Amino acid sequence: MRSPSLYSQDDPISAALKPPSSETESERAFRLEQEAEAKRVSEQIDEDLREERERLKKRKGDVKLLLLGQAESGKSTLQKQFQLMYKPHSIEQERSSWTSVIYFNVVHSLKHILNTLEAWDDSLDDEADTPDMNSVATSSRMKLNGNGISDQPSPSTSLMEQNGSLNGSPGGSLAHSEMTASTSNSGPSSGGPTQIANLRRRLSPLIATEAQLADRLSGGITVSGSGKGSVYVRSGWQARTIDKIRSKRPTAATEKKPRESESMDVPPDPLVQEIAQMLQACEEDIQELWSHPTVKGMLLKRRLKLDEWSEFFLKHISRVASPDYIPTTDDILHARIQTMGVAEHIFDVNIHGKLVTWHLYDVGGARGQRHTWVPYFDDANAIIFVAPVSAFDQYLEEDPRVNRIDDSLQLFTQVCSNALLKSVHLVLFLNKTDLLRAKLDKGLKVRKYITSFGERSNDYETVVQYFRAHFLQVHRRNNENRRVLYTHFTSVVDTKATQRIIGNVRDSIFRGYLQSAALV
Repeated sequence: MRSPSLYSQDDPISAALKPPSSETESERAFRLEQEAEAKRVSEQIDEDLREERERLKKRKGDVKLLLLGQAESGKSTLQKQFQLMYKPHSIEQERSSWTSVIYFNVVHSLKHILNTLEAWDDSLDDEADTPDMNSVATSSRMKLNGNGISDQPSPSTSLMEQNGSLNGSPGGSLAHSEMTASTSNSGPSSGGPTQIANLRRRLSPLIATEAQLADRLSGGITVSGSGKGSVYVRSGWQARTIDKIRSKRPTAATEKKPRESESMDVPPDPLVQEIAQMLQACEEDIQELWSHPTVKGMLLKRRLKLDEWSEFFLKHISRVASPDYIPTTDDILHARIQTMGVAEHIFDVNIHGKLVTWHLYDVGGARGQRHTWVPYFDDANAIIFVAPVSAFDQYLEEDPRVNRIDDSLQLFTQVCSNALLKSVHLVLFLNKTDLLRAKLDKGLKVRKYITSFGERSNDYETVVQYFRAHFLQVHRRNNENRRVLYTHFTSVVDTKATQRIIGNVRDSIFRGYLQSAALV
């Protein structure tokens, strides 16, 4: 007996789907509408799948570049340099959004200075061997439970003992010693605590705006982790900042949404305008605080430690506090804000007359953010690892026992030894060489913080080559595939030098690892 056809009247599925004989016209219309919608959705899914296959096929020739390194190493600044080099118009489109970041940097720096002064009773005496302010300031908030991929014992007791001494250095580990602040012959401050108390009172309304600025930038998101910036932003925060300002502007119901080309025409932000007026009114007080003998003395004795971005904007406060202030490109490069998660930036790079799409991933470097890196490892083409060599006298915010150089070496070890990254083109940026040189010129001794440095000469060339040797040794011990490590000494706020290095990195990637993809 012949089986019934799928389309025959005897098919049970067809019978089940057949509309009832009592179906009304309105029910029939509703049924046909639902069937049409279901068909449209099905066709849209098919189209999306087709487009995704096309995108994957096209992206086979793309370059996936990861920027890795600890927090405050300079990754985001390097990303801005790529942006300036390959997508300069985007900097112009988002320039106005950086004003709130720079104002936040200024206000946060002033708050840090005043809090530190208060911890020392607003006075500077001549006590010798005063405890280092970094330890004093962080001991009360010590954290021992970071959850990033580098949660292991400090390299002071593990990684660097494995590395051993280099070139006969005394001691077997790159570890920090017990620290005491450098002493000076500076006398008591003129004006004393009363003058600082008056400045604190006059600056208090400006300091109070820090929370508003932080909430504006972060969107109200609070993230556990490290970082003296104390605020995290998600990818695309610049556009969201501009959109938020536009949403508050009175518009007609028929007004069209601004096109991308119009994104530079941003209406004034009431909060930023208010803080700008406060900065103008407080400019003399800020200058007086910044130049106060007590502040200078505490900086000299290292009771007060400021990041480079703090000093940069306080030194340029007259310009930042001026009416109609617009951030310069140099201001944007120095502005500090912490990345949350992984931000993708896409550039079209011209290689020997051929346009190749680069996907650059800027990652959050705090310990609590490092677990987000791993999903991007499996198909990465190249990595730029950024290590701040000026950080030899600094300690992790989330674990004040760990020297930042030690943490950077430990993190570099994990990158070099990761099975997913064994064949990835690897570039090392030993960054912030300008700050390293400045610290050494001021007489800061490396051996005071890193015992294995021993009695080596404390000059720039010796120090920077010493750090380079440790990173090279890590790479040699984790280099089963015999790949080349390209090393550069950098100061990524230096646009001319950095863009020249970016050009070298671009060419080395295409000559080496990507040559097999027939892109050159």
